[in-house]
Amino acid sequence: MPGVKTNEREGTRAVLRYCRMSAYKVRPVLDLIRGQDVARATDVLRFCEREAADVVGKVLASAVANAENNDQLDPEELYVSACFADEGMTIKRWRPRARGRATRIRKRTCHITVIVSRLSEDRLRRLRARQAADASSRRARRVAGGRRAAAEQAVARGRRTRRRTPETAEQVETEETAGPEAADEAAAAETVPAAEAAPAVPAPEPPAGDETADDPGAPEDQAAAPSEADAETPEAGKAAPGQEQKGE
Repeated sequence: MPGVKTNEREGTRAVLRYCRMSAYKVRPVLDLIRGQDVARATDVLRFCEREAADVVGKVLASAVANAENNDQLDPEELYVSACFADEGMTIKRWRPRARGRATRIRKRTCHITVIVSRLSEDRLRRLRARQAADASSRRARRVAGGRRAAAEQAVARGRRTRRRTPETAEQVETEETAGPEAADEAAAAETVPAAEAAPAVPAPEPPAGDETADDPGAPEDQAAAPSEADAETPEAGKAAPGQEQKGE
């Protein structure tokens, strides 16, 4: 018994005719999405690096739009039931070569067809179960991430999850109510100045007959050298120059 003909396949289709690309380049891309649901086929084409993936993605979007608007089908319940690329006409061009000869250039085209259909009840049930499991796992990861972030913030603030004594709890509440100024004043009152806390040490007495011991900051040269007033005063018992003694 012969199989189902190409134009008799069930489902909603979209056809792109005379695509300026060879069918040899398009068929490997169609093999990636054949039998996949629409969401997964779209993701595969989005990350495919072949140039034909962009063209096939547009044809798939057109087929899904036709199924949604013309046949009133849910896009989430569709899958790629069939896809194929047929060869189109070949455009012939010529390139000049040596010795007056010419070489033929073949610009090939193709017809791309994508057919989408509704999933069976068994596949729909499994698909919904997988989507529910994915949603619950994402929710669990989100909740765990929120709790982890809250715990990190609590550790950073110094608020660890240990039981506090009643006295410590009252002290913390008092400090939080009073504000930072009261905490600074209490810390300043508890701190004793170093000058008051250290015992007084008596200063050593200077030795007898030492005049410079009273002034410890005076330099030694200043104590040893005579003052300028003593150097200018003439010696005792001698007349100043220019003055004669009376009675001679």
